[in-house]
Amino acid sequence: MTGVALTMIAVSPASAQDAAPAAQDGSGGPDAVSLTIYNQNIALVEDTRSLTLPSGRSRREFPGVSASIRPETVGLSGRGLSVVEQNFDYDLLTPDKLMQSAVGDEIGIVRTNPGSGAQETQRATVLAANQGVVLQVGDHIEVLRDDGVPTRVIFDEVPANLRPRPTLSVTLDAEGAGQRDVTLTYLTTGLQWKADYVARFDERAGRLDLTGWITLTNQSGVTFTNADTRVVAGDVSLINGNNPYGRGYPQPPRPPVRGNGTEQGGAQGLADVYIYPLPEPVTVANNQTKQVGLIDVADVPASKRYLFEADSFTSETEPRAAEVAVIFSNDRASGVGTQLPAGVARVYVNDEAGEPRFIGEDQVAHTPAGSDIVITTGQAFDVTVQPRVVSSQAAPKPAYYRWRTRFEMEYTVRNARSEAVVVEVRQHGLGRDTQLQGQSIEGVVQDANTIVWRVPVPANGETVLTAAVVTGG
Repeated sequence: MTGVALTMIAVSPASAQDAAPAAQDGSGGPDAVSLTIYNQNIALVEDTRSLTLPSGRSRREFPGVSASIRPETVGLSGRGLSVVEQNFDYDLLTPDKLMQSAVGDEIGIVRTNPGSGAQETQRATVLAANQGVVLQVGDHIEVLRDDGVPTRVIFDEVPANLRPRPTLSVTLDAEGAGQRDVTLTYLTTGLQWKADYVARFDERAGRLDLTGWITLTNQSGVTFTNADTRVVAGDVSLINGNNPYGRGYPQPPRPPVRGNGTEQGGAQGLADVYIYPLPEPVTVANNQTKQVGLIDVADVPASKRYLFEADSFTSETEPRAAEVAVIFSNDRASGVGTQLPAGVARVYVNDEAGEPRFIGEDQVAHTPAGSDIVITTGQAFDVTVQPRVVSSQAAPKPAYYRWRTRFEMEYTVRNARSEAVVVEVRQHGLGRDTQLQGQSIEGVVQDANTIVWRVPVPANGETVLTAAVVTGG
């Protein structure tokens, strides 16, 4: 329904409720609720309510459940109870739905004269409520529109299928009458969390202060009040309904990146994930983002890294900026000593006046304790590298090689800063059995595809790194 401002009045809503066989218990919500939230847009809800039940079968409603509930995951437990049937009603009561439900029925139209204030009431039959409301008033057809005349619509009743909130109805079979606590558990989408980190980096001191937050987001369609909440860090397997990796489908994704740590951190482990209980119950309102403290540690050893990576043996006509990152460890010796859940890390440094200034952010993966954490903050303004292929020529090769080449490389590393820096130069694009010859700075073959040199560069100066690389395949 569009283009009309209406006041909806249900004259006798109780009549619809009285006709329904279900009975609502309590205040319309859980007496206690517990949330376990994963960072994959899914959460486990444990909803406890006190019900007074007759012996045998009865139908009970559970209003206030998540609008994004996965009904197939619902479980209900209680002393002497068994579940016969359950239904999830999510057709919510709104002005548009109320008008659509009235199609074919009569409603009351009350119009107020803006000048005199006199009201006129008419009965009308709703013919359609698609992109507007079409009425039959007496012997003529009328479109209900916003024409400046105050209008109210009166409905005789609320349709039984419309609910003020998402409602789960369950048919129970009870062994004996009386009051008992029941626990409703289900999975829901619309609840998720992530970690957010703030690192205040002091380059001269080689230290940083790290603050971490748990950021909860609720778009489930319902508010959870005073919920005992815990968040889970780690990736659990979820089925999305697609044919998994059959012929003609993409290959399964590579395992997610993790840190290189080997320490046991302070978080509570469960199976192969980690649980972070919030220190006290929280109210997570619908359409709300909430932050709760995760970690706060000062004086963590840290350093800055300049990095240049060449994907192949090529010459650059212009210098290229080095990548800048801040590096620290979350091991016990650093003072962090815990796993770090995945999230975004934002880095600040103090200016000359001592005020913090934002210099960049990066995504941090789930990181085991004892790992080296690299936060890339951007590209250097005044530290550059310019590679050049001095020569390339065929090198002697075994009979089973298709090619083998000797590259004479030159890397001009420039520094326009007022202090000396060290730039890590990485050369990729290698073949097999790579050999280094005639290096001006000693490098290492880090892996089958990477050579690494650490190049010191004086303040306001440059260093030319030369090396011959023999590789093939």
